[in-house]
Amino acid sequence: MAEARATEESQESRDGATGPSASDRSPDERLPHEPGEHHELPDRETCEHIVRQMLLIRRFEERAGEMYTKAAIGGFLHLAIGEEAAIVGAALAMRESDYLISTYREHGQALVRGTDPNRIMAELFGRRDGVSKGHGGSMHLFDVEKRLMGGYGIVGSNMPLAVGLALAGDYLETEDVTVCMLGDGAVNQGNFGEALNLAALWDLPVVFLVINNQFGMGTALERHSAITDLSKRGDGYGVPGARCNGMDVLDTRDELERAVRAAREDRVPQLVEAVTYRFRGHSMADPEDYRSKEEVEEWQRRDPIATFRGRVVDEGVLSDDEIDKLDEDAQSRVEEAVEFATNSPYPELDALYDDLYAYGDQVGGWYVVDERAPETHKGEDLKESASPAMQELAEAGAAYARVGDAEERRKRPDPEEGEEEAAGPREEEGGAD
Repeated sequence: MAEARATEESQESRDGATGPSASDRSPDERLPHEPGEHHELPDRETCEHIVRQMLLIRRFEERAGEMYTKAAIGGFLHLAIGEEAAIVGAALAMRESDYLISTYREHGQALVRGTDPNRIMAELFGRRDGVSKGHGGSMHLFDVEKRLMGGYGIVGSNMPLAVGLALAGDYLETEDVTVCMLGDGAVNQGNFGEALNLAALWDLPVVFLVINNQFGMGTALERHSAITDLSKRGDGYGVPGARCNGMDVLDTRDELERAVRAAREDRVPQLVEAVTYRFRGHSMADPEDYRSKEEVEEWQRRDPIATFRGRVVDEGVLSDDEIDKLDEDAQSRVEEAVEFATNSPYPELDALYDDLYAYGDQVGGWYVVDERAPETHKGEDLKESASPAMQELAEAGAAYARVGDAEERRKRPDPEEGEEEAAGPREEEGGAD
């Protein structure tokens, strides 16, 4: 009998106290609350702000997806369509001075922090006027002025950095809180335990927000986490956890306000799980073989934008016509961003060597490696059979490090400092113009 009870308890522990069954990924089973029913609507101005922000994210993401299919965007593209309530709700709970550090699915996070949509789209296009000067692309948006401390392509890599940001705030005796957004797949990374442990040990003002969209890439939550109630994953590290309905912008806002206040005032790090769902694949290259069309459609009936729109219209805060106008404004703003990105120039070729930790004679190496010959040789010494683009790239790299025929390189104009050009050798320190 004791053995049977232990087996049952073990199974219950694996599933989590409120954990879903592996066969049921419906919103009724997964979401912790009914959407919106237990939160009073805020004032008209706030409701309009929420609608505007969620619509801007949705239209931006949809247009980015379209431009990716037209090959205007290269690399990877991860869309957060369906997760707008979790993003906007969290931002509502933050001060402008607080830090936000995110994952590679961070277009919406940049938008809610106030980064110019033009510069975000230009970054997706790999253009010089992008927020990271075309070097980062979709996964590496960064805007220090808005305290958006980056998106990161390595799963879980932002968590130790978030602890460092919180430590800096604590050391400088500020009231700044760091909100670190991560996906459900990141809770199984070693960085998760190390970050939570150190944050609790040093009483740091940080909130770890798990955007649980039910899948780590194509692996369902119950297949990658023994504990499916992710708010409990901080218990062993002394980090209290809570859950919220990530499809409900007000539930997310209220839970994050509580967590941010506890981190700021009590110096107790927090873990919050926002249960949500992404309507698109992990990335644009995802065939989505791991879930059914019916499952996606069931979650789409809980669309956070449609749900909130229904409430504000039913309660007379905003009219359908007013929301339609906000939607038109969002679409116009996104089209402006696409036009800006399209007309923005590409970074010059030797910009590949900007912002490196080391360059030139400090670290030995070749800028391009040509392996088509029997013996590997320097790219700077490419044979005539090499393509003009490869030759140009190798020569630019050699010139950048002051080797080869070119002894000086032209200083490129900085888009933030005007279009004037200057010639001269590169300074010995630093990695950017």
